[in-house]
Amino acid sequence: MKPIGNEPLMLTNTRTIRVQWGDCDPAGIVFYPRYFEWFDASTILLFEKATGMTKIKMLEKYNGAGLALVEARAKFCIPSQYGDDIQIETQVSEFRRSSFSMHHKVFKGDTLALEGFETRVWTARDPETNRMRGQPIPPEVLACFQKT
Repeated sequence: MKPIGNEPLMLTNTRTIRVQWGDCDPAGIVFYPRYFEWFDASTILLFEKATGMTKIKMLEKYNGAGLALVEARAKFCIPSQYGDDIQIETQVSEFRRSSFSMHHKVFKGDTLALEGFETRVWTARDPETNRMRGQPIPPEVLACFQKT
C-alpha cells in the first residue's frame, strides 16, 4: 500500500452480508455481479466511516462528489451460497492525485472466498459545463484516511 505522507493506509470497513435467494444463480451460488454491487456499497461505507459524512452530505459539500468506477476485477476462490454469512473487508490500497485503488476481501468464516480490485476516480461537477470531471481528492478527505 502506498502511504499518505508518512503514515500507512490502515482504515478498513467490514460488513456482514447474509446471502439471499435473489443473490444466487440457478446453481444456488452467488451470481458474480452481486459482488460488484456489494463492493460499490462497501466503498461508499468506507468513505462514510472515514469522513463521518453520508454520501449525500459528501455530494453537497464537494459539488456532486462521485467515486467513479473505471476498472474492476475479481479473483474467485470459493463460492458463496444461499444462507451463507460473508464478511467484506474494504480498504483503499493507494491514493493518487485524483484516482485511488480499492481492495475488497470476502471471507466465509476464516476462508478467503474472493478478492476484488477496483480503480476509482474522485469526481465533481465542472461549474462551466455541469458535467462530472475527475478532480484532485481534497486534502481533508485524504487526512480522514490517516486517522485510525
